[in-house]
Amino acid sequence: MAETPIKPLKWQAEPGLGYTVQRRPDGGMHYVFTDVNEKTLRHWREFALQHLLDSDRLTRNLYDLRAVKKVPPEAIQVALELNTDPAARNIRVAVVVENEEVRRAIEEIEALTVPAGVELGIFTQMDEAEAWLSRPLTQLI
Repeated sequence: MAETPIKPLKWQAEPGLGYTVQRRPDGGMHYVFTDVNEKTLRHWREFALQHLLDSDRLTRNLYDLRAVKKVPPEAIQVALELNTDPAARNIRVAVVVENEEVRRAIEEIEALTVPAGVELGIFTQMDEAEAWLSRPLTQLI
């Protein structure tokens, strides 16, 4: 069976964005957030929705939020919207945090995400997040 080619990453840096994203070797995405300002949230939402539109495989995404000090309510709402998209059932997300306030915000997102949505894990170490992401994927229907 031939391997499915990795989708192109349709992301471009813009001034004032508080995040970057790169394609992971496993085909998922590695996001690094440094700020969650309004422009960043708007851009991230549109970027993520575009990638969900043609989601056709089980995917592992890594979110590095270690530089984020606070998650505003608007960011929680965007995350919930994305996590409840029907295509999100194909995604495992590891979130790496550094402080308790951000951890609590991610736990709130996890608690409010509907069953069969994204599979979410919260970590304080990158190696723990990578180990969790590397487990075999199963579709969460």
